[in-house]
Amino acid sequence: MIFRLIDDLVFPDPRLGEDDGLLCIGGDLSVERLLLAYSNGIFPWYAFREGEIRWYCPLDRFVIFPDEIHVSHSMRTLLNKGRYAWSINRAFEQVIGLCGQLREHEHGAWLGEDMIKAYTELHRRGYAASVEVWEGDRLVGGLYGVTNGRCFFGESMFSLAPSASKVALIALARQMQAHGGVLIDCQFETPHLKSMGGRYISYDEYMSILHPGVTAR
Repeated sequence: MIFRLIDDLVFPDPRLGEDDGLLCIGGDLSVERLLLAYSNGIFPWYAFREGEIRWYCPLDRFVIFPDEIHVSHSMRTLLNKGRYAWSINRAFEQVIGLCGQLREHEHGAWLGEDMIKAYTELHRRGYAASVEVWEGDRLVGGLYGVTNGRCFFGESMFSLAPSASKVALIALARQMQAHGGVLIDCQFETPHLKSMGGRYISYDEYMSILHPGVTAR
């Protein structure tokens, strides 16, 4: 069943959605609605350049636990060479902008002006973060997502140099390990994320992790 959102800040029970996770359409990208959505495992997804917002909540959740991040031998070698440096929240707008540019040439979710504006506002209020990967002074990789409590909800990543997005994910996991982070929500499975330690958990287990670490405002 697919629901249509109304002006009230409320979402239907995700267990009533479609098999692919599609739950509802419509609504807006206000900070309040986005935080309510993420606190229930729901996220917006634009499948086309134009049209209403689609909200998804898969009941089989593909996640990475920070202490389970898989770092291959080749990645360890690359990290030890010191080719890349990484930072947190040093260039959020550049990261989301590059993610948007790269998606212009790929199939999948459309990261347009409305989405960029919404997540930039989340970042301004302290609810979205970026990880940047640098090769000298050049930004060559990164990722961004929503952060609340001890959980990180990944939205997009990019790479302009070999394995730079993997470096960003490893840096995120290590940062979360150091500060008590418990979960990285990957949204959907990809071979890239699976190779880094991603696995499925049930929606009930997912929510039992989110609720202690996420506060909807």
